[in-house]
Amino acid sequence: MRVTLVGASGFVGTRLMDLLKDDHQLRNIDIQPSHFFPELTVKGDVTVPSSLNALLADTDAVVLLAAQHRDDVTPTSLYYDTNVEGMKNVLQAMENNGVKRIVFFSSVAIYGLDKNNPNEDAPADPFNHYGKSKWQAEQVLQEWYKTHQDWNIDIIRPTVIFGERNRGNVYNLLHLLSTGKFLRVGNGRNVKSMAYVGNVVAFVKYMIENVTDGYNVFNYIDKPDFNMNQLTEVVCEKLGRKIPSIKIPYWIGMAGGYFFDFIAFITRKKLEVSSVRVKKFCATTQFDSTKAHNTGFKAPYTLKEGLTRTLEFEFIHPQTDGILFESE
Repeated sequence: MRVTLVGASGFVGTRLMDLLKDDHQLRNIDIQPSHFFPELTVKGDVTVPSSLNALLADTDAVVLLAAQHRDDVTPTSLYYDTNVEGMKNVLQAMENNGVKRIVFFSSVAIYGLDKNNPNEDAPADPFNHYGKSKWQAEQVLQEWYKTHQDWNIDIIRPTVIFGERNRGNVYNLLHLLSTGKFLRVGNGRNVKSMAYVGNVVAFVKYMIENVTDGYNVFNYIDKPDFNMNQLTEVVCEKLGRKIPSIKIPYWIGMAGGYFFDFIAFITRKKLEVSSVRVKKFCATTQFDSTKAHNTGFKAPYTLKEGLTRTLEFEFIHPQTDGILFESE
């Protein structure tokens, strides 16, 4: 199959290209070069429609990963320029080229925080611009499908994705645990749904090859979930470190987050600690993934195996080539 990936030079896209390259013809459109697949990558920008039309010719399916996703993007209009208007531009370029299949990376951020294990039918209630823009992009797809019912539109809403070479919130937690600098905020009973990148890209491949009709939405989470106490125990056991005994009350953690917000505002620097990150860290972020796992897809790794592979690569036998991917 001829598959065009849009915005695949980053963390997930690189792993996806590595998985697909032997079975499908690939092209990657991105404003950034690809460290591992430069020969498959051409420069293009979802916010510039003229850069897409020629690049989406001669393809059977599109996988759209391009997005503004960090917590601290400024101005906030960039979320909507890329995530929403970019979606419209990709759909129009697909229409111009007769391409009728798209796999879109949305996010469980559309549900908001502290929800009760929402499935795909739960109402959207995003709390930040990233989640709001992803939900608006889904609404664009919903409207599009009303007049394009011969298309196949598949939406993946993954939870936080972690894995080798990623520098995001899960890595930050693992790094703090590895150095003994981790401070537990709250009671630790908040559940944190996660997904290992090797499983996420395997699910995308499964969708490309098997979910080929209609309009479909899937949460993706590796099950069973860990709460923060269980996650800390698994990581510390693998790293051979003692489990941190001190727990900071939530209100003190949030006060510290607001203090770092103030410092970041004064210095105009992006800091690792913020009130948003403390809030997300202490929130229950648990999501239902029954629908995805009932498709017949079998994840190649357990969640614990994904954590083990990541810890081995990053901290036990660390890689030295310096090729990393920043995310949240």
